[in-house]
Amino acid sequence: MAKSTRRTFLTVSAATIAAGVSGEGEALAAGRHHPSPAPELRAILREIDPKRIEATIRRLVAFGTRHTLSVQDDPERGIGAARDWLFAELQRYAATSSGRMTVELQSFIQPVSSRIPVPTRITNVVATLRGSVTPQRVYVVTGHYDSRVTDVMDATSDAPGADDDASGVAVVLELARVLATRTPEATIVFGAVAGEEQGLYGSDHMAQVFKDAAADVQAMFSNDIVGTGNAHDGTANDARTVRLFVEGVPTAETAAEANIRRSVGGENDGPSRQLGRFVDDVASNDQTGMRVRQIWRRDRYLRGSDHISFLLRGYPAARFTEPRENFAHEHQDVRVENGVQYGDLIEFCDFNYIARVARVNAAALWALAQAPGTPKGVVIDTTQLTNETTLRWQPNPEPDLAGYEIVWRETTAPEWTHSRKVGNVTTFTIDLSKDNVFFGVRALDSSGNRSPVAAPQPSS
Repeated sequence: MAKSTRRTFLTVSAATIAAGVSGEGEALAAGRHHPSPAPELRAILREIDPKRIEATIRRLVAFGTRHTLSVQDDPERGIGAARDWLFAELQRYAATSSGRMTVELQSFIQPVSSRIPVPTRITNVVATLRGSVTPQRVYVVTGHYDSRVTDVMDATSDAPGADDDASGVAVVLELARVLATRTPEATIVFGAVAGEEQGLYGSDHMAQVFKDAAADVQAMFSNDIVGTGNAHDGTANDARTVRLFVEGVPTAETAAEANIRRSVGGENDGPSRQLGRFVDDVASNDQTGMRVRQIWRRDRYLRGSDHISFLLRGYPAARFTEPRENFAHEHQDVRVENGVQYGDLIEFCDFNYIARVARVNAAALWALAQAPGTPKGVVIDTTQLTNETTLRWQPNPEPDLAGYEIVWRETTAPEWTHSRKVGNVTTFTIDLSKDNVFFGVRALDSSGNRSPVAAPQPSS
């Protein structure tokens, strides 16, 4: 039988596992070690430029309003002018990619619906950097380029949208610029989406396009309101933290799947929650200059971002946002009232902070694209009562695959605490009770890159 599919039974004593003794064939204490990025990634992080991010935000603000219902045929003002500028910028970056990056205007007519009073053309500006090894594996990053004021239907007043969400679009463009000259193993998609403020219409369309194509989207990040670590409200500045909202129970889970998850206690182990753990591990370090604060929720109260469109279709997705928002600077008419400045003005943005958020994104996307994909079809054998645990999974397609690791933790632990390399196999039995700990499986390649963890489902 081929090496990648052979069945392996390896018994490890429970005492050895509990002790976490290091050495060949023994359990290893995994922990959250936040390794230093590899040289290629460090070079990518160094190239991210706060001045370019500032220039992008200033240009987007200069369009006056980018409301989804604003004018689309004026070359200087409105969402159409912003769309055309974004398309031209991404085309410039694509010209440096030796043909690996392509750019498209992904347009559709949104019928009359909530916050859309007349049929309206909505356009996402999308750049795709094709992977060199497993191009069918896709990672997506977005920011939304539409803006709004207090009245969500006001399409004519100035709506600078500097933080919400020119900051997120600037992150996406800077990532596209820097990565265009690189060769990721998997495909990375950079999207400036529209229609977010009216109801996530642009990202909804984008996610459905992927779904209709049966695309293997293994992660999606929305950068929405990532403009500053300073809320400008007298609270302490938190300029070294970015929040990452990651759901536990999948939004798209069926009632039957939810019943299974409840029965095994897997509420904290959905794919998006595993993605959050991965991002924290690869992007909280001195090279990014940031701490990724995982928030174990789908999003904030009363708000929602474009990652939800991907969650609805079963894709792992998460939302980056600044650590403490100032709501006088979001969804507000530009004005001074009782001595308080309202409005989403560029003066409240911190371009160095946004550059650090871009580095967090770059670290996550590059680590994902260079590592093997998340293992698929991971199951835990529940056909009989036993104190051993057998896990099975489908083989990964990457040619440089080195094998897999089993990871586990106490049921009360938030992060994976132990790991064991098991070789290039697709079945593994360990002498540790599935009743007592949570298990997962991740893939690793010959360079030591590790995928996100996949938690198993019970299997008969």
